[in-house]
Amino acid sequence: MFVSIVIGGMIGLGKTSVADTLKAHFTQKGIESKVFYEAVDDNPILPLYYELSPEELDAKRIPFLLQLFFLNKRFKTVKDCVTWRNPIYTIQDRSIYEDWYFAYVNMNLGRISNLEFKIYEELVDNMMEELAQLPKKAPDLMVYLKGSFDTVLDRIMARGRSFEINPELKEYYFEVWKGYDEWVMNRYDASEVLIIDMDKTDVVNNEADAQKVCRDVENKLNEILFTSRAHIG
Repeated sequence: MFVSIVIGGMIGLGKTSVADTLKAHFTQKGIESKVFYEAVDDNPILPLYYELSPEELDAKRIPFLLQLFFLNKRFKTVKDCVTWRNPIYTIQDRSIYEDWYFAYVNMNLGRISNLEFKIYEELVDNMMEELAQLPKKAPDLMVYLKGSFDTVLDRIMARGRSFEINPELKEYYFEVWKGYDEWVMNRYDASEVLIIDMDKTDVVNNEADAQKVCRDVENKLNEILFTSRAHIG
């Protein structure tokens, strides 16, 4: 049985840590699993996005290029996920659906022009038409990491990526954060959503928290898969 999970949520809240925690849990239970990580460390555009001045960002159209970079990588990830033929759980570190939200925020901030956003949306639509031909394009579950803005800033500072800790980025982080919950709750419809409160959860330093997240995800998956089988029957 092929099961697809995506880990969504604000920058810095711990998507990769939760993905690794789930993989370790499934492996311990004898379930083959694979994590598809977000392209951060090998991303040549991301540091520029955070470090260049607004004038340089605009001149080089870096925000638009960054969104195209992520969209392309995540499109490939979705295709890679469905090529696995063994019984497997795939875990994606952020989904292709969330890319649209980041592009939308950048448009509202004036970093992406209306024309660029229109081209971006047309490309997304074309990609979704291609994905619709795959045996399974949508995830079974989004695990959404929700947290206060203070928690977001604390986690970003704690992981210490140099290009992310510029104090001038606080406004950008707030713009992304303030609409994220609304987008997930009212606009995301590709799968069911399990919310994890990251103000009270630390899967890295608290084993009890890690175990609870794994139990909650497993219980939600069992509920979804049982409902699906009952519907098919």
